[in-house]
Amino acid sequence: MSLAAEAFVSQIAAAEPWPENATLYQPLTEDQILLSDCASSLAVQAYLRMCGLPVQVVCRANAEYMSPSGKIPFIHVGNQVVSELGPIVQFTRAKGHSLSDGLDDVQRAEMKAYMELVNNMLLTAELYIQWCDDATAAEVCMLISRPRYSSPYSWPLSNVLAYQKQWEVRRKMNAIGWGGKTLEQVYEDVSQCCQALSQRLGTQPYFFNKQPTELDALVFGHLFTILTTRLTSTELAERVKSCSNLLSFCKRIEQTYFEDKSS
Repeated sequence: MSLAAEAFVSQIAAAEPWPENATLYQPLTEDQILLSDCASSLAVQAYLRMCGLPVQVVCRANAEYMSPSGKIPFIHVGNQVVSELGPIVQFTRAKGHSLSDGLDDVQRAEMKAYMELVNNMLLTAELYIQWCDDATAAEVCMLISRPRYSSPYSWPLSNVLAYQKQWEVRRKMNAIGWGGKTLEQVYEDVSQCCQALSQRLGTQPYFFNKQPTELDALVFGHLFTILTTRLTSTELAERVKSCSNLLSFCKRIEQTYFEDKSS
């Protein structure tokens, strides 16, 4: 997004308060959504809950094609449609809702660096495992990714869309140098990412001490989804489980922001 476009969006966003009928769109939960999209959607939900901003989650089979960027999730707030965590953070900040205003410049730069690490490692690993690992392609792609991704559509469109998605992801992997990686190398990248996150978190409740930021929402979205999503192998989840403080971190956010305390 250009600076001029960002300024224009900010002006529009700031002019209206956050509505009660804000909506977050994602693919169908039971039959369609894949690990990477589920993680990204959960990260945005966590962020909005941390900000105290209400949002209704709506599942649509064509959510990916409804999104202005083609990425999941996206939110519909008033007459604005914004997709992905980064732009959504900018959008809420323009409305006066921010989790990172208390950080200084050094901390804010560090936060952004760790968010890049999560996107470059965890998100990419999720996509690789879903679509690109030749050793497990028959299991993951044929048994999980392709059937779930194409489930709302009838044949032959279902096959066309699934193959098209796999081709797009594989092209991306080749472009960023992941095309030639083995599954074990991907798992090792996940381990290194988790170790880095674990060391930064330490014994703190959140990455920047007592209050969560968008980094906490992003990390929670990916780690919690990895831990709770059933795949053909548990190895990805085992890499996360090796860091006990990250497990406690996920549990803390789940209890604080997602459990119903009215009962």
